[in-house]
Amino acid sequence: MDGFDRIPDALVLFIFNSISDIKTLIRCRAVSKRFNSLVPHTESLLLKVDRVVSAESGNTDAALLTFLRSILKSLHNLLLPKPHPIQTPSLLNSPAQILRGFEKIKNLEIELPSGGLKLEKKAVVMWRAEFGSTLRSCIIFGFREIRTSQSPMTRIPADFFDVDFAGGLKLRVVWTISALIAASARHYLLREVVKEHGELERVVLKDREGEGTVVMDKEGLREFAEGAEPQVSDNTEGMAAVQDGLVGGEAEAEGEGGWERNNGGRTTVPSVRMRMRHMQKLELKGGAWMDGATLVMVRPTSSNKTVEEDEVDKMDAELALEAFRGGVYGEAVQYLLNTRGYLLEMNSF
Repeated sequence: MDGFDRIPDALVLFIFNSISDIKTLIRCRAVSKRFNSLVPHTESLLLKVDRVVSAESGNTDAALLTFLRSILKSLHNLLLPKPHPIQTPSLLNSPAQILRGFEKIKNLEIELPSGGLKLEKKAVVMWRAEFGSTLRSCIIFGFREIRTSQSPMTRIPADFFDVDFAGGLKLRVVWTISALIAASARHYLLREVVKEHGELERVVLKDREGEGTVVMDKEGLREFAEGAEPQVSDNTEGMAAVQDGLVGGEAEAEGEGGWERNNGGRTTVPSVRMRMRHMQKLELKGGAWMDGATLVMVRPTSSNKTVEEDEVDKMDAELALEAFRGGVYGEAVQYLLNTRGYLLEMNSF
């Protein structure tokens, strides 16, 4: 026995948990029989998905590609011992299939290749949503453009902010609904994974572009496991909701903004209350300006009924600062939290 073999299993697992990247861990399995037996017990995992395909989809091209790869690797497989049944992500259709070979996952982070929102040029919308069996909260931050101090600017009248809020409300509603549709679609993607791994304590699903993040903490995961089967909608219902606008006809969102239409399912978004804050021109440190800065805090209408409004605002502010901390985004969010908010409501879709 060499010195390396004397390292206790607990320390090896600690190293594997620090690595976390599934592709790297699968390569580690080829090092030795011991590593091959320990990798499935890794508790913290990072799965980087190149593309998302449903497990039920019958993609002929993908099947042919898999067959050809198996032929090309036949000699290689004959020379190496057959690994523990965890397949490589490139040959599988869904995150759930990739994760089935891991037995004790507690912390899981899944990274998608890109976000799903289609916006006007230079516009940015980012969001962070927390889920249980359905939406618990969503923080959305967006702006149309950041201008440097060298860009031509004109002085804005004091009453311009209220005028612009009414005129640009449609676009901001579209941003909000598009973010909620994207969040609910990602939550739907996690259903199979959460059902198969009851030991999970935290799940994060995000994209490499930093557009949106879905979070399910221990309480949310327990709520999902113990609750009834969540309602599922088709994304076309989200489009109808955009066209129908807000409760009471306060605004319509038809014809503005955009989103990527997805024929797959998503979790139904419950009726929500939205606290929206907006500034047409927000001056940042260093002399730059942010056009159309918008912060929206979304919560289901059924939540926090016994909590005072001031306490809810405090909770929302903490979530917003946690989601967008640091840099110009954190600076803008901090400034927006000190401005007047507008309360809107929207039906389930």
